[in-house]
Amino acid sequence: MSQQLNWLLAARQHPAVTILIIASLLGGLISSFFPQLQPVLFFGNLASGEYWRLITPIFLHFGLVHLVFNSLWLSMLGGRIEELAGSLHLILLVLLSGIFSNMAQFIWSGTVYFGGMSGVVYALLGYIWIKNKMWPHPLLHLPPGIVGFMLGWLLVCMTGILDLLLGVGVANAAHLGGLVIGMLLGAIFGLINRFKKG
Repeated sequence: MSQQLNWLLAARQHPAVTILIIASLLGGLISSFFPQLQPVLFFGNLASGEYWRLITPIFLHFGLVHLVFNSLWLSMLGGRIEELAGSLHLILLVLLSGIFSNMAQFIWSGTVYFGGMSGVVYALLGYIWIKNKMWPHPLLHLPPGIVGFMLGWLLVCMTGILDLLLGVGVANAAHLGGLVIGMLLGAIFGLINRFKKG
């Protein structure tokens, strides 16, 4: 019962994070049990006015580990941003970084067959990392080693070793694109907050 209360309190405190995780869970269920629905969610076909495809790939997850890994990072990083700047700020950040990272992956790979929240996770990391340097705040302070670990993981993935050893494709351009746009947005909002403070 206390565990249910904890989940309920967390959902009320971070409604945007909760909605994003539920959407990712639905995307994971579609990927696992209704693959025939994937084509309308993959990136592309914008000429036909299907603009939702700019963002929907971030909710597609291919396997439980993929979903859990991204949801945990989304909860940890997104929860900090939502608590500090509000739900709307986080949602807009996710939408912008999701579109940017999806476009980066499509341009780099030339294929629409990718998905996952990892590009957004890297954007949130970059946002917090740079914004905290420009406008330090306790909620933006990450545990030691987190940034180094994530940058190291990015480099390991870019070597292609995971593709070789595990036989899984990694959306490296989405990760890198997400990190870049997140750092840029972190710098912009860091400057805005610093200006307001001054």
